[in-house]
Amino acid sequence: MSKIKVWFAASEVVPFIKTGGLADVAGSLPKALVKMGIDVRVVMPKYSLIPEKYTKEMQLIKICYVDIGWRRQYCGVFLLELEGVKYYFLDNEYYYKRGYIYGSGDEGEQFTFFSKAILEILPEIEFKPDIIHCNDWHTGMVSVLLDAHYRNYRADGFYKNIRTVFTIHNLKFQGIFPKDMMDTVLGLSWDYFTPDRIEFNDCINFMKGALVFSDKITTVSRTYADEIKYDFFGENLSGVIRRRSNDLVGIVNGIDYDDNNPEADDRIFAKYSSNDLKGKKKNKLMLQSELGLPEKGDVPLIAIISRMTAQKGFDLIERVIAEILDMNIQLVVLGTGEKKYEDLFKWAQYSYPDKVSVNIKYDGILAQRIYAGSDMFLMPSLFEPCGLSQLFSMRYGTIPIVRETGGLNDTVVSYNEFTGGGNGFTFTNYNAHDMLNTIKRAVYYYNDFQVWQGLIRRCMNQDFSWKHSANEYIELYNRIIQI
Repeated sequence: MSKIKVWFAASEVVPFIKTGGLADVAGSLPKALVKMGIDVRVVMPKYSLIPEKYTKEMQLIKICYVDIGWRRQYCGVFLLELEGVKYYFLDNEYYYKRGYIYGSGDEGEQFTFFSKAILEILPEIEFKPDIIHCNDWHTGMVSVLLDAHYRNYRADGFYKNIRTVFTIHNLKFQGIFPKDMMDTVLGLSWDYFTPDRIEFNDCINFMKGALVFSDKITTVSRTYADEIKYDFFGENLSGVIRRRSNDLVGIVNGIDYDDNNPEADDRIFAKYSSNDLKGKKKNKLMLQSELGLPEKGDVPLIAIISRMTAQKGFDLIERVIAEILDMNIQLVVLGTGEKKYEDLFKWAQYSYPDKVSVNIKYDGILAQRIYAGSDMFLMPSLFEPCGLSQLFSMRYGTIPIVRETGGLNDTVVSYNEFTGGGNGFTFTNYNAHDMLNTIKRAVYYYNDFQVWQGLIRRCMNQDFSWKHSANEYIELYNRIIQI
């Protein structure tokens, strides 16, 4: 039996460029699939921000052209093989030689070029996939364009049997653009601009196009797949999702267990395992020292690593921040976001200098040290499609405190004092005092040495690697091929 061939398309991929969890998934899932015998090739833009250590290893293998409205745009195809995966980088300096990857003002055209090029280069590189696996709105038009311009419009039938999977990483961001792009950029017939296709409030919606035209839809947790069928979580697309519910599957993300391994991670202060936790205590003391906090091994250190937005539950934290900090705890915060939340934590650090360390930045090494050195990880999200931070924290034996939504609900089970089961602390209602009481409950059990050691070991001994999730994707691919 021949290998399944997958063309995996994403706007950002670790280790080349990252702004969020999409990049982590796009970097680790293909590696897991390749190890399991799938021929996966990853395609992404060749941003000027990609580090030179990767760009200097890329080889130009093809030059193609992509029609954007009346213009014919250059597309260079560069190849780099890394850890057994072939990565294809699509080059066009007009779209990608910028000091940022999103927020340009012409993202509709930028990612139309990307979507068209994803399809256009396949015959040129002599790769005919069984499945094109698209991720988030940036690749949302691939399935639409495949239907409109490619599937039945080539004499040799190259595209005819190619199927598509679309993964929703966050439904909130949809790629909504003016309808005049139908002619000037997309080159689509106005037959596609209808409420049952890509029209959305008299605009074009890339995400909606993917939901309507893809063969199968996945999202990044089972709970989120159910939640988005309802108006509160559905971001005005719940009706479309309900219509496609038979083709919707929730598959929880994994994390790369090779890159995130407390027994071998050179980014942390001391290595450790679930059988020998002395290194975890050392990480805590050295993290406190690095951050200028008093080195107190017996005081629970609570971590937050996040974008600072209301979606992530920061409005709950804002309401009870003083009550949290009146407890016998320390708090370390890493991330950037809305100014009011950045200012909130700056105030907290000023008011409680011996309890709070605030780091308004992105720092991958510090993040690993926080995962390894903290006792608890706070993640009280309003909604959370999957969440990776709780998985990283558990991998390093840091106990999550989360709200029961999306992937948090699928991965964190509240500690049960009667059975001794569970791997964290959870609350259901989106309520600041419910969160506060859950933090207090976690702090209470932190002072029970046997319970806390059991929680740490239970978290570290779980398997949130890609092994199980990759198998679910393979099963899905097999079902699609049989359509």
